[in-house]
Amino acid sequence: MRDRLLAADTVKAIDWRDGVLYLLDQRALPSQHLWHACADAAQVAQAIRAMVVRGASAIGISAAYGLAMAVRQRLAQGDDWEMALEEDFDLLVHARPTGANLFWALNRMRERLLRVKEGEDVAAIMLAEAVAIHDSDREANLTMAQLGVELMRKHQGNEQAILTHGNTGALATGGVGTALGVIRAAHLEGMVERVYVDETRPWLQGSRLTAWELEGAGIAVTVNADSAAAHLMKTKGITWVIVGADRITANGDVASKIGTYQLAVNAMHHGVRFMVVASSSSIDMNLENGEDILLEERSASELLDFGDKCLGAAVEAFNPVFDVTPADLIDVIVTEKGIVERPDTVKLAQLMCRKRLH
Repeated sequence: MRDRLLAADTVKAIDWRDGVLYLLDQRALPSQHLWHACADAAQVAQAIRAMVVRGASAIGISAAYGLAMAVRQRLAQGDDWEMALEEDFDLLVHARPTGANLFWALNRMRERLLRVKEGEDVAAIMLAEAVAIHDSDREANLTMAQLGVELMRKHQGNEQAILTHGNTGALATGGVGTALGVIRAAHLEGMVERVYVDETRPWLQGSRLTAWELEGAGIAVTVNADSAAAHLMKTKGITWVIVGADRITANGDVASKIGTYQLAVNAMHHGVRFMVVASSSSIDMNLENGEDILLEERSASELLDFGDKCLGAAVEAFNPVFDVTPADLIDVIVTEKGIVERPDTVKLAQLMCRKRLH
């Protein structure tokens, strides 16, 4: 399974070359393939804010490389480099507020910096840590894909119709994807009849990115308006809703792409199983429940404008990027440490005590 997934993986959004971080501009896909070169932490932070790179895991990986570049540059400036580095930490950590992976990756980089011994090559060590974060995410994707497929086979068998939301594939991670990684693995096992993809307003990640990834992998895909999801569950024999997560709290509440909550409500009504796929770095045990999550809101222009043309009325617009799905609407959370069915505080705490399965 792992080898076949890797062989089929032809998409990547993050590339480290010659001391520079290159990010595939996801705002231009699929019509254009533009790579942005980021040479310092400020450029990485700007790329994150501007949605050049998106997806919780990809953001965390990019921030880790951004900090590695910052260490190299601050060291070259001489004395007090560690104090100056705090500016770079602060710049990156505030680039996007909701996804846990950004904070997790930067905390891991900080912890590694604190363990550097006198005389060691600090810049090389910090770059190696960023690469390790990238590699670790790729491995976690493969493990989650395998676990998710085993779960799908156990509950429904072959030829399944799947509904997904947002983009959770190779473009959003360091590997084959989280939710989309499970879907791709299921396809390789002959278990997928068709994948229905919400268009995912307002950035259209579903229609532009997810559909493009699935079509490129030879998977039968149909794009639908977000508002058609309940009708699809009623009429098209949907067996699973499979989504990703940007942050999971200690009780199993999940912050994910706006529109996920209503999918979970509709899935429960129609008897459709609901799977969340996310690495353990998305789990924030410091937050008790979803009410504690800071949910990002973005500009009204994303809803009312198309390019430089205003299509909407001159009114206020409410544009939250994420919503929170309560744990009691979730059938299973799949991580690289294992799966949690009907998540709650006790089960999440037990999961976090485990070692990774790969």
